[in-house]
Amino acid sequence: MDILIDDPATEKLFREILVKIRLLKNGDTVAQMKKMGLNYKINWGASIIHLRELAKNYEKNHLLALKLWNKGWRETMIMATLLEVPEEMGEEQMDYWTKSTETAEIIEQLVANLFVHSKYAFVKAMEYCCGKKFLVHYAGLHLIGRLAMVDKKAIDEMFETFFPVLSPLAKDPQLGQVFYRTMTLMANRSAELRKSCIDFLEEVKLMEEEQARNMASLLLADFAEWED
Repeated sequence: MDILIDDPATEKLFREILVKIRLLKNGDTVAQMKKMGLNYKINWGASIIHLRELAKNYEKNHLLALKLWNKGWRETMIMATLLEVPEEMGEEQMDYWTKSTETAEIIEQLVANLFVHSKYAFVKAMEYCCGKKFLVHYAGLHLIGRLAMVDKKAIDEMFETFFPVLSPLAKDPQLGQVFYRTMTLMANRSAELRKSCIDFLEEVKLMEEEQARNMASLLLADFAEWED
């Protein structure tokens, strides 16, 4: 990543945002998130809706986003995904932010707010699906789904290239929900891609792992209902 020189104006904005985040504190939300297994070093319990509203008061700013991410609060990391400039975010930064993330919530914000708008999106989706860590796999799957939903210019063949790396992920019960959602979004993109998804799932249905077979059967049954 590039080394950027700090400046007083950006530091002022950074400090201002920290104060405003503290004002959004919600202890009940923090307690509920802990029960759900969402643990952060610092979590003020601010809602995503309130953070989005806060972000609207600021222009996108690469340096500011880096400062917010490095602060390490749940809220500052989410704000970083909202205020980063996609065109100024390189592959190294995408990798660092992905691999330093410890919750699915932040991964989802990274993908939806930022990664899906990157010129490296398809490359990184493939790369992350081939990664080693659960959350890296989660990022890859989620990014494929978001691309299927929002990238109207991409041709179906670009999504078909993901099938070989999706097969191993179908075995992981932890990825079941995001795998299901991603396959559904891909199948909903076009009739042609849906057929390709069905052919892929027929192969997954023959795998040894019960998780993969059950997931394929569920998706195939759902897709069959679409045809009725």
